[in-house]
Amino acid sequence: MVTKLTDVAKLAGVSPTTVSRVINKKGYLSEKTIRKVTDAMRELGYKPNNLARGLQGKSAKLVGLIFPNIGNIFYAELIEYLEKELFNHGYKAIICNSQHDSAKEREYLEMLTANQVDGIISGSHNLGIKDYDRISAPIIAFDRNLSPSTPIVSSDNYSGGVLAAQTLKKAGCQQPIMITGNDDSNSPTSLRQKGFSSIFPQATVYHISSDFSPIRKEMEIKSILQTLQADGVFVSGDLMAMLVWNIAHSLGLSIPQDLKLIGYDGTYFVETHYPQLTTIKQPLADIATLMVDLLLQKIDGASLDQQYSLPISLLAGRSI
Repeated sequence: MVTKLTDVAKLAGVSPTTVSRVINKKGYLSEKTIRKVTDAMRELGYKPNNLARGLQGKSAKLVGLIFPNIGNIFYAELIEYLEKELFNHGYKAIICNSQHDSAKEREYLEMLTANQVDGIISGSHNLGIKDYDRISAPIIAFDRNLSPSTPIVSSDNYSGGVLAAQTLKKAGCQQPIMITGNDDSNSPTSLRQKGFSSIFPQATVYHISSDFSPIRKEMEIKSILQTLQADGVFVSGDLMAMLVWNIAHSLGLSIPQDLKLIGYDGTYFVETHYPQLTTIKQPLADIATLMVDLLLQKIDGASLDQQYSLPISLLAGRSI
């Protein structure tokens, strides 16, 4: 359980206001009082709230958002929706970019705990179950199994994989392949592969790690396209699907005549700036609204289900 300022005040035998004055070095205080407060803080392992709120037990109205790469278009758009939704409910967001770094993610969790945020929404997945189980603040996960007690919100990944495969099959593909990210069978996103394989059980699935550099990803994709005689590709993310498109053209392959291509995400950026890509669209605004609603329910002490899945749709382009 997180130690609060009022706990320090009780142990030191002073008021919460006095503890606040010691922390912020405001007003006259005797050396004896300062020593009692600092000793209590040390004994309880109390980390002062750097945002200096909640000194009278009030809610911080702060929510931490932890995502693996805020430079990624998909996460950037989702974070924007989340921030707006939280703001509309009177909460401010602290955005944490974990960059697939477990040490960095752990430090962000410690920082959010020290600032006693009201809740956390996390789409990151570097740490073990115990790391998130130790956090007392309510947590909602996006597309990740963080712990058995953490509710998960995602798009219908399995149906998305099925729809992608059916779209390729309807377009005449007989030897499609799938290119996806890390091989994480414990993640809800792995259901995209299961859905795809339910339609094309013999199709080869390639995993290209999200930790690879852009050059390494390009080399991997080029090798795949040069080695196989595939007539279609399902890519589990739009950014990599765009990369596949560019590499295919550099190899003299025409899309969709030689190779049909379908992605997954359907962000506003893709819809407006890369409309030629056919993709499975996730309802980002609805996902953000649901996550915030569930987090607020959990903050109020509600008991929630473990899984929440929202429907996907097909965003038609010229790549099929």
